[in-house]
Amino acid sequence: MPASVLPASPSTATASRLDVAADLLDLLHDTATELRVDTQLEALTLAVAADLPVLLWGEPGIGKTAALEQLAVALDLPLTTVIASVHEPSDFSGLPVVGDDPAVQGIPMAPPDWAVRLARTGRGLLFLDELSTAPPAVQAALLRLVLERRVGALRLPPGVRIVAAANPRSSAADGWELSAPLANRFVHLQWAHDHEVVVRGLGGTWPRASLPRLDPDRLSEAVTFARRAVCGLLAARPALVHRLPSNETRRGGPWPSPRSWEMALRLIAFATAANTSRDVLSMLVRGTVGDGPGLELLAGMDRMDLPDPETLLADPAAADLPERGDLRQAVLDGVVEAVRKRPEKSRWDAAWALLVRALETGAPDLVVVPASTLAALRRADWDVPASIEKLAGVVSLSRQADKAAVRTAAAMGPNR
Repeated sequence: MPASVLPASPSTATASRLDVAADLLDLLHDTATELRVDTQLEALTLAVAADLPVLLWGEPGIGKTAALEQLAVALDLPLTTVIASVHEPSDFSGLPVVGDDPAVQGIPMAPPDWAVRLARTGRGLLFLDELSTAPPAVQAALLRLVLERRVGALRLPPGVRIVAAANPRSSAADGWELSAPLANRFVHLQWAHDHEVVVRGLGGTWPRASLPRLDPDRLSEAVTFARRAVCGLLAARPALVHRLPSNETRRGGPWPSPRSWEMALRLIAFATAANTSRDVLSMLVRGTVGDGPGLELLAGMDRMDLPDPETLLADPAAADLPERGDLRQAVLDGVVEAVRKRPEKSRWDAAWALLVRALETGAPDLVVVPASTLAALRRADWDVPASIEKLAGVVSLSRQADKAAVRTAAAMGPNR
C-alpha cells in the first residue's frame, strides 16, 4: 500500500480531533464587552480606584470570579488568585528562614512566591478567593496583608489592589463566619446576578469595567464635602463612631468604627469627584459602615445641599425647590421654622408664596403640614395674603380625608 494512503495512527487522529475541539473552545471564549450601567461593577471599580480592599459576597456560581478576571483585563492589571482556604497561616505571615548568624541578623520571614512576583511586577490585582472557608488561624494571618499590605518581611507595592470573595456561611463549603477584625478592613459588596447581563453575556457581550473619571477641578471640593458629611454625622451621633455588633454573623459584615468611617470618607470623596450615582454611593457607604449608619449618613448628605431657608424667603419667586418629595418636605419645614424663630409679616407672606410655588411644581400633599403650621403663626394684626386661597382647598381636602379615616377606623372597631 502506498505511503500516501496509509491510515492515520490513532494518536494522530486523536490530536486532530483535539485541535478541532480547541478551535471550538476559542470561539466560545471569543466574547466582546460594552459600556452599560452596572451599579455593582461601578461600585467595585470605584473602591478599587480608591485603593480600598473589597469583599464580594454572593452565592456560588453567580460570577464573582469571572467579574474579577474581566476587571483585571479591563484595567490591564495582572491577576494573582490565592485560594485562602487551602493555604496555611505561614503562607501569609511568612516562613522563618534561618541565616548564617541569626543572633545578629535575626530570622527573616520569607514571603511566598506569589507575593514576590507581585512585588517584582510592581502592580496587579490580588484576588483572595473563598475567604469564608478559611479557618480562623488563616483569617488572623490575613490581617496584616489586607490592612498593611505586608506578607512576611515583604511589603506589596502601592500598585497592587486587593479584592476578595466569599460565600455566605450557609452556602460555603465547611464555612466559617468572618472574624470582626478582618471584616472591618473590607468594603463589603453584595454581588448578585443581573438577568439581562447574564443573557447578553452568554450571547457574547459582557459589561465593560473601567475606572471612574475623576474631575481634577473638583478634588478639593470633594474632600471638603466628604469631611463635612462624615464629621457632621458623628458630631451629632457620637454613639456611631464605634459600634461592634453583638451578633457573630453581623460582626462578619460591615459595621462602624473609626477605620470604616475613614474608608467611607474616602469613598464619598471619590464618588463626589467622579459624579457617581446615588445608588453606587449608597452601596459603597452601606458596605463600609453598615445599613443603619450608612443610611443616616446618606440622609445627612442629602440635606447638606438643601437651599438656605433665608435665601428662599428673600426671593420666593426665584426659589428652586428639590424634586424629591422628602427633600422638598424638609425644605418647606425649614422655611416655616425660620419664620417661627423670627416672625415678621414680610417673612410670613414670603413663606406663603413659597408654599404656593411648591403646590404648583410638586405633590400637593407635601404642602399640607407646613401650611397648617404657618397658619398657626399668624399674628392678629397680619392681613391674610391673597395667595393663601390657592392653598385653602388642599388643606381642606386633607382635613376631610383625615376625618374620614378616623370615622372608618371607629366604625370597624373590634372587627378591625
